[in-house]
Amino acid sequence: MLEVKNVKKDFKRRIKSWKWMKNLFAPKYEKFHALKWISFKIEQWEKVAFIWPNGAGKSTTIKAILWILHYDSGTIKIFGKDPMSQREEIAKQTASVFGQRSQLLYHLPLIDSFNFFRIMYDIPKDKFEERLNHFSEKFGLKEFLDQPVRKLSLGQRMKWEIVASLLHEPKAIFLDEPTVWLDIIAKKVLYEILNEINKKENVTIFLTSHDLNDIENLCDRAIIINRWDILYDGQLDDLMTTHANKKFIKYKAKDTLQREEIVIENNSKIVQKTLKYLFENKDVEDVKVENVPLEDVIEEFYK
Repeated sequence: MLEVKNVKKDFKRRIKSWKWMKNLFAPKYEKFHALKWISFKIEQWEKVAFIWPNGAGKSTTIKAILWILHYDSGTIKIFGKDPMSQREEIAKQTASVFGQRSQLLYHLPLIDSFNFFRIMYDIPKDKFEERLNHFSEKFGLKEFLDQPVRKLSLGQRMKWEIVASLLHEPKAIFLDEPTVWLDIIAKKVLYEILNEINKKENVTIFLTSHDLNDIENLCDRAIIINRWDILYDGQLDDLMTTHANKKFIKYKAKDTLQREEIVIENNSKIVQKTLKYLFENKDVEDVKVENVPLEDVIEEFYK
């Protein structure tokens, strides 16, 4: 579905001088790498989290893939097509949601934006109405269709951005901080919608997010990158079992009010022995085995 090979993108930034005349009339610039020889491959129907440190090129990667941003060298193929020369064909099969960028028509009622997308993507009217009704009801927003976009709250606008991206039945959706303005309930609805279309419509999900709940609820695979090197590329479950070096066993004994916690090595035999010891010696009423939080596991890659 998606193959990125040795993609490189450089930007220029001004070097500030303490001489203001030099800054004004003879500024100097230096190059810095936004992307440097980045390569990875994603199959159809996968749900992938793309994890980089803040400001390291996650959004740039999505923009390069969708040809929103020109890249300097390398190759990108989406559904076997080149975004450089076949952007229009790719746009019909893909969708993007950027938490900090709107695609809705700011001063017009929402329904005008959606009718614009219907015409642009040549969506049959019955299919358009079916999907618009379905997704707007999921988010509980149907009564806002006649309101101008500028009168919506940031959270409401973000929900409609997501709805707009799904109207033309994309085969892949690229999400950059999609939950940035959403409350807890709206996030759960989003997870439900995206997992539903992944299962029923075989939609590929490519996610970048600083909210690790997004990653845990939406993705099966994680690609962790630091300074353009792939540090990990595999299943999210395997990441937790192979890179978490400890587990937490929390238990409550009868006739006690508080839970006790035992920290042990992440080893199945040690877990079994510890549980056996607790049930034989502590009169356990309730017990839970927990992994290290995902954020702690990821943090280890950047130390």
